[in-house]
Amino acid sequence: MSTRPRTPGPATPAPGKLPLPELAQMKSRGDKIVMITAYDAPAARLADEAGVELILVGDTAAMVMLGHESTVPVTLDEMIFLTRAVTRAARRPLVVGDLPFGTYEVSDDQAVSSAIRLVKEGGADVVKLEGARRMVSRVRAIAESNIGVMGHVGLTPQSATKLGGFKAQGRSADAALRLYEDALALQEAGCFAVVLEAVPAEVAARVTEALDVPTIGIGAGVACDGQVLVWHDMLGLYQGRTPRFVKRYAEVASVIGEAVSSYAADVRSGAFPEERHTYSIPEDELALFEQALAEARVR
Repeated sequence: MSTRPRTPGPATPAPGKLPLPELAQMKSRGDKIVMITAYDAPAARLADEAGVELILVGDTAAMVMLGHESTVPVTLDEMIFLTRAVTRAARRPLVVGDLPFGTYEVSDDQAVSSAIRLVKEGGADVVKLEGARRMVSRVRAIAESNIGVMGHVGLTPQSATKLGGFKAQGRSADAALRLYEDALALQEAGCFAVVLEAVPAEVAARVTEALDVPTIGIGAGVACDGQVLVWHDMLGLYQGRTPRFVKRYAEVASVIGEAVSSYAADVRSGAFPEERHTYSIPEDELALFEQALAEARVR
């Protein structure tokens, strides 16, 4: 038996912003929820125009934006900076600020303080954190501070080393049961949604059925209430290792590479800029300018 979740969050969302309770209503109607990551204003604007419900400013920015080998090094200040850029352009979607590693593990007070900064300084509508078990109290503390919290179980990249690397979770009966119980505990603590990452589809389906709040899958099968992909993975922008659950909808990196190469060739050959790319000065003003230069040289 699942427990009816609370629905914390900003009391007065911005006009036009998707109301947080709408996500639970979408689940009840069977309408799929679309979430995508974004890390800057142009990406957020495009995601908004595409009609997505959720934009996650994920700690994956550490890898796809900042060049790190994992998500661990990104700081709260960096996440606030990126979240602020996204919230300037995202009008309708709820913006989910990801709490980075080291900003919520120490105590409930630390978790609440970090969440408040993401909302107050970054402009996030809600926040996300990884893990369950001892993280349940963190979720409860943040939710009781009137900030919506999204949970995240299964493959949790911030603790990938402890999990044995970037690999699927919940593939044994015991592990699947722990994951199932963790998701229920996160809902009970106040999560408005739970991300299921790299979880067997059958397990994710049972979790989704048991929860009243939506599940957002990433490598967890079609039965989840919604799906999320990383912007750079989906568009073929990230050149690092791509998980098997990624579907590339474009190969933008090759298009950008060709464009930059063409630009460089035009600059070196003198083909760019052309006359249509430059500005002119009236002939009489040019004559006066040349005269002033000549007089200056004489002096």
